[in-house]
Amino acid sequence: MGWTKVSDANSLKNGDLVSFNYDDSNRKLLITRINGKLYATDGICTHAYAELSNGFLNEEDKTVTCPLHLSSFDLQSGVPRNAPAEIPLKTYQVKEEADGVYVLLE
Repeated sequence: MGWTKVSDANSLKNGDLVSFNYDDSNRKLLITRINGKLYATDGICTHAYAELSNGFLNEEDKTVTCPLHLSSFDLQSGVPRNAPAEIPLKTYQVKEEADGVYVLLE
């Protein structure tokens, strides 16, 4: 798939949790910005179906917490920090250009 535009450059603010559908099977990405740095992971919790864009962002720890069972995931590595989730989220390369935010999809 290559680099895919997921947002306009100026529409993603620090602390936002944004969901992006990226193919016909309705797969979701989570895009967030913390202190100017962009992160992209799978958008659905690996424990039970819950959209992480509805979760809770901890900017200091760089984690997102699932709204359903409260597992938190490291945004850099995707690794869960606590139960019940045990499977990491997939993480993606992300870049910002003048016209938007792009994620490298395979």
